[in-house]
Amino acid sequence: MSTPCNCYVLRQATRRVTQFYDQTLAPSGLRATQYMLLLEIGRLGPIALRPLASVMIMDRATLGHNLRPLEAQGYVSLSVGQDRRSREIALTKAGGDALESARPLWERAQAGFESAIGEGEATDLRTILKKVADTDFTAR
Repeated sequence: MSTPCNCYVLRQATRRVTQFYDQTLAPSGLRATQYMLLLEIGRLGPIALRPLASVMIMDRATLGHNLRPLEAQGYVSLSVGQDRRSREIALTKAGGDALESARPLWERAQAGFESAIGEGEATDLRTILKKVADTDFTAR
């Protein structure tokens, strides 16, 4: 029996897809969340933690929890921000190298997902999910 709860079904789908991407990325030593964090830091960085948390739709504590292993591996560097109260995160050369070596695995995961779901459906799904991610539900 299925449930009409949007949150429940989205979380189930997210766990299933994350498991698949994590398995596919495993040879790189990165998890799906770590891959996406490195990608965003490389794209936006150096970036303060608060704006990065906002982009990732994570609370600051969860972001810190996810960044610690990346910092320990030397994939990102944390420094004092411009106003001295904030911290900025930047991708290191090792982080860029890790991203590049993981990219073919990520592409394999993307292709596997699209093969299972359908390329058009995957595109439609991303469009819908982006709309969901951009919606401020608290304003309603």
